[in-house]
Amino acid sequence: MAMSAALLASVVALTGRPVAAQTTAAEPIRLAMIETLSGPLANAGEAVWRNLHWAVERVNARGGVRLPGGARPLALVRMDSKGNPEEALNLLRAATDQQIGFVLQGNSSAVAAALIDALNRHNEREPSRRALFLNYSAVEPALTNERCSFWHFRFDAHADMRLNALTEVLKEDREVRKVYLIGQDYSFGQQVVRRSREMLAAKRADIEIVGEELHPMARVKDFLPYATKIRASGAQAVITGNWGNDLTLLVKAVRDLGLNVKFYTFYGNALGVPATLGEAGVGAVLAVSEWHPNVGDPGSEAMVRAFRQRFPDPRDDYLHARMQVMVEMLAQAIEKAKSTDAVAVARAMEGLNYDGRTLGGAHAGSMRAADHQFQQPLLVSVMDRVGTPGVRFDVEGSGYGFRTVRRAEAAAAAMQGACKMVRPD
Repeated sequence: MAMSAALLASVVALTGRPVAAQTTAAEPIRLAMIETLSGPLANAGEAVWRNLHWAVERVNARGGVRLPGGARPLALVRMDSKGNPEEALNLLRAATDQQIGFVLQGNSSAVAAALIDALNRHNEREPSRRALFLNYSAVEPALTNERCSFWHFRFDAHADMRLNALTEVLKEDREVRKVYLIGQDYSFGQQVVRRSREMLAAKRADIEIVGEELHPMARVKDFLPYATKIRASGAQAVITGNWGNDLTLLVKAVRDLGLNVKFYTFYGNALGVPATLGEAGVGAVLAVSEWHPNVGDPGSEAMVRAFRQRFPDPRDDYLHARMQVMVEMLAQAIEKAKSTDAVAVARAMEGLNYDGRTLGGAHAGSMRAADHQFQQPLLVSVMDRVGTPGVRFDVEGSGYGFRTVRRAEAAAAAMQGACKMVRPD
């Protein structure tokens, strides 16, 4: 089958060999990354691209994916959805038309939900061209609960898991009596606001919710009106699931007003937030993640140093273990299945354990077969000056990094699911 010029360029870029040699020696296993790579949230999409690009490079550097007919390299194909669910669906059709068997997406649960529904229909209608959807950051809980799919695997902890870890720390912060909830007005942001209220009521009934706000996603240029409301409310802490520029601009507006509030965030440890807050963020910005650069084990330190050698510009400093693990586990599942067939790989992925060996032991976990929700540790960390105990690495050259304040092992971070998985015959 003929490849497009863009696809050929992707293959060359990520295998390091000319396409002619590639097609005669070993046809690449193509992965389609459908993500926002232009517009106001492009910074988040490009950051994901660097992670996945590097993960693919690492697999290819050790010879690719071992199959009975010989090892095959991975090839990552960029597809720009422009943050539009309809465009993402068009790109999914383009990917399956090219018989790309693995689709990667994460930045937007609304897009992820649309892709799952479309892939369910496609795989039923076109059994000879089935594909799998690997999700690295779309965290609406329903995606591995009521809307779970055999064709979808999530490698990030879902929103309730993340929020539960965050509120466990907030529960112990007795200085906080008033909390403001703010989020992006779509399924994920709505979920975080709703569940924050419920979890706080259960864990700290004395906390008063003094504000609850949903704003348009990626359309607010000036968050000063929202920061002004936070100031007027008397809040001592803000809980937000905001990501990308919506988070950076929010914290900048709060900083510009000189507010002394804590931020309990999902994503406050990257994409400009630490540099924007500077000294005002020390001890005041908390984030929840599966991993961070200052975990402290030798494997993690080696991974951070290798990533920064590959991407030396501090503006490109955005490393997440789950994205590395996702690509590593895909390679492991293909090898276990001895095939790139979607059904065979999905069955190999179910219940698969990853010991972190190919990442130097930096991160490990397992894919729960019942709902395809990856089970892994969760860490809550707080912003601090680089060089202080527990903060060897800063973020984005800012001089500030994050140190762990609470770690929940995978068994403690897990939550019971509500998936009723329908598997193909």
